[in-house]
Amino acid sequence: MATMKAAVMYAPGGPEVLKLESRSIPVPQSGQVLIRVMAFGLNRSELFTRQGLSPDVHFPRILGIEAVGLVEAAPGGEFRKGDKVATVMGSMGRQFDGSYAEYTCVPAKQVQAVHNDLPWETFGAIPEMLQTAWGSIFRALALKAGEHLLIRGGTTSVGLAAAAIARDFGATVSSTTRNPQREDLLRKCGATSVFIDSGAIAGDVRRTFPAGVDKVLELVGTTSLPDSLRCARQGGIVCMTGMVGNKWSFSEFAPMEVIPTAVCLTTYDGSPQDFMRTPLDQLIPKIVSGAIPVQVGKVFHLDDIVEAHRCMEENKAGGKIVVLT
Repeated sequence: MATMKAAVMYAPGGPEVLKLESRSIPVPQSGQVLIRVMAFGLNRSELFTRQGLSPDVHFPRILGIEAVGLVEAAPGGEFRKGDKVATVMGSMGRQFDGSYAEYTCVPAKQVQAVHNDLPWETFGAIPEMLQTAWGSIFRALALKAGEHLLIRGGTTSVGLAAAAIARDFGATVSSTTRNPQREDLLRKCGATSVFIDSGAIAGDVRRTFPAGVDKVLELVGTTSLPDSLRCARQGGIVCMTGMVGNKWSFSEFAPMEVIPTAVCLTTYDGSPQDFMRTPLDQLIPKIVSGAIPVQVGKVFHLDDIVEAHRCMEENKAGGKIVVLT
């Protein structure tokens, strides 16, 4: 039986729980696609799963919620062998084995054929990033042209993509960063206003925009969410999408104190349907032209998956971490 290299975890813990071993290559059934994984991006949700914080995940498990590669087999005829594809989410790496391997087998309904000549390390950084940015601003926040979007955590890969997409759509964008040296990057990517994030920026936002902003994309998480809610105008929407602040939940949560009157709070976590609605083939030319930035921080090989996870956990990448197989 043909085998593949895979990073398998048997119990939660630190990066060292990811063990490289030989596994049988999955055999796809009708309605499934076997993908030869060429690259995948690392995501913080995988860090939480590795730490044992994702519910209903049983071990052993191969992590990985996104992948790009080439179709090896599609018994249902949805794709041809050799098609260049991307896949994201849909319980991948949680309820069934994901992309930390040389092959992954996923439902055909969560696979997009994508036409591009991007290098694998760039293409590998894109699927989850674009799906999350697109879904957050258009599905969860229902952003409209002419509205004002504040991105909390603007220098994240999703934040940079969201700013560029929103600007292209006709919205006004403000972004935050803790590092004043990143202000030029944020403006280049679409922000007309930049707030240096001390952890409490609502006062600064309100001094600049007294009525508040229309929509807030929260990518830092629970550590800054209460402050972000105070940035939104009455009738505005705040969407919590990211957790780069590394805190999954509130220690205490008093909704009447935290959520201002007439401000709406929602979340976005993506779904296969959202991914399939994300127009990758329309967005990738904007990446090629530089209109949408792709900030690849570091590139690792599957053999170095432990070091890649350690880099993500320590926030040392300076952009999206991509792993080549």
